[in-house]
Amino acid sequence: MNENYDLIIRPKRHAFDINFKEIWQYRDLLYMFVKRDVITIYKQTVLGPIWFVVQPILTTAIYLLVFGNIAKISTDGVPGTLFYLAGVTLWNYFAESFNTTSKTFKENADIFGKVYFPRLIMPFAKVSSGLIKFGIQFVFFLAVYAYYLIIGDASVQPNMHILLLPLLVVLMAMFGLGAGLIFTSMTTKYRDLTFLLQFGVQLLMYATPVIYPLSTIPDGKLKMLILANPITPLMETFKYAFLGAGHFSWLSLGYSVAFATILLTAGIVVFHKTERNFIDTV
Repeated sequence: MNENYDLIIRPKRHAFDINFKEIWQYRDLLYMFVKRDVITIYKQTVLGPIWFVVQPILTTAIYLLVFGNIAKISTDGVPGTLFYLAGVTLWNYFAESFNTTSKTFKENADIFGKVYFPRLIMPFAKVSSGLIKFGIQFVFFLAVYAYYLIIGDASVQPNMHILLLPLLVVLMAMFGLGAGLIFTSMTTKYRDLTFLLQFGVQLLMYATPVIYPLSTIPDGKLKMLILANPITPLMETFKYAFLGAGHFSWLSLGYSVAFATILLTAGIVVFHKTERNFIDTV
């Protein structure tokens, strides 16, 4: 007697045995998780999705006060509000993607132990829901950006590199997802690494030209270290494209593309290997 099954679950043979076709078949589940992350979190709040905009406003105001008015850090002649908002908008997407995916195994151990579905669906959903949040914050940035263009601020000089925006967003997602997958895999055995998460993200932000332009860093080991940061070219390209201030290099951008590809590939492989027995250690 022949029997037909809609789904056949087979054991994973090796770390590179990743069924991406199966992930696509669970796209409805991905949509459900994205909807849950975006709507449910703010469902019982007073301001709701407005919180997506309040965060960059408050952060920009603090940076403007501390780094702009008190520390007097240069913004390459660009209005401080626009300069800091540009950095915060793009950086928040990376930080959000990294922070949420880095908790995948810890926060979903119960459901992973009871129901089968491709585990990569969960971190993919986090990055996708973060993209919606980024979209809202980016629209707010465009509103402020349009104001400076309307009043004719000569220091704001957009250029054709704006067309690179989709690539920059994809690369930020790849960095956040890849780093998050590696981090969540490591925390299944080393729980104390979670205490370093917030500190590590904050430290990385200061090693990235988010609140300062690359031009303010004198030549030397410090500048070489910041240039070695693969997120630096993304931040500088974003500011250069929209503001006309910053450093742009195709070579640096290519370095970021290569680094992001390697990091994401390593993250998926490590995550895939860990998911087979993480339930025994979490």
